[in-house]
Amino acid sequence: MTKAELVSQIAKKAGITKKAATAALNAIVGAVHKSLKKKDGSIRIADLGTFKVIKRKARSGVNPRTGEKMKIRAGKAPRFSASKALKETAKKSK
Repeated sequence: MTKAELVSQIAKKAGITKKAATAALNAIVGAVHKSLKKKDGSIRIADLGTFKVIKRKARSGVNPRTGEKMKIRAGKAPRFSASKALKETAKKSK
């Protein structure tokens, strides 16, 4: 599903215009971004899941093109954990 398709579905289900649905979706995405920028930030959305930032340790790896060993720096990355309801929905899909 694309963003445009999601906007259309939100507009139809909520009985609002596509412009209002786009604004609502952009507000949600913006709130997730803002929350993740905070120190140890996370955001939990019931029946969807939790977005959070994880810390990755420095590690060694291999460049797949050259086979050369390299060091990968420590850093942070976004992580999404699906809720139980979302996992159940995925199990029921064909």
